[in-house]
Amino acid sequence: MENINHLLVVFTAYVIAAGSPGPSTLRIMGVAMTHGRQAGLALAAGVISGSLFWGLSAATGVSALLARYAEALFVLKVFGGLYLLYLAVRAARSAMTSGPATSTGPARADTPPSSAALYRHGLIMHLANPKAVLAWIALVTLGLGAEASWHDVATILAGCAVLSVTIFGGYALVFSTAPMIRIYRRARRGIEGVLAAFFGFAGLRLLFSRV
Repeated sequence: MENINHLLVVFTAYVIAAGSPGPSTLRIMGVAMTHGRQAGLALAAGVISGSLFWGLSAATGVSALLARYAEALFVLKVFGGLYLLYLAVRAARSAMTSGPATSTGPARADTPPSSAALYRHGLIMHLANPKAVLAWIALVTLGLGAEASWHDVATILAGCAVLSVTIFGGYALVFSTAPMIRIYRRARRGIEGVLAAFFGFAGLRLLFSRV
């Protein structure tokens, strides 16, 4: 019973961290509304892969080793911050145009990006986020004690994998529905403006943070 309660705490913390609005979830929402369900799921798959990569790295101690080297986290921070600013510029340019949106994927909306390109997009976005590294280290530290076995590690990673697919895939499915697409089309410029402000704020905050 104590083990189950402990796992519930870990999984609850992961749901809050992964499901809260952030760059990854907002990008999935935007891509799903603009390009449809398949595109949203492709981007979500990249985000999920990036999350599980950092999870496996945290469980094996690789990310903890990485966190000891300030230079490595600094490079991730700069790359991630600049990438978010790039997304902000794209969203701002889209908000200022009256035609189809262009900010929600690597290519223009009238030539939908390939699933492979969107997968890479989501993967890079998550791998370049040093906050994800530190969040997984905290999560694994919370979930694994000094006497933790590989069974405990596998249980936590498997549970978080299921939750990751459910959360990020759920965002893609919900925001690719016809009502959400209609809302996006009516309020596209306003939505892109909000995304531009959010990505710009997140990028600057990441660049000037003490990660």
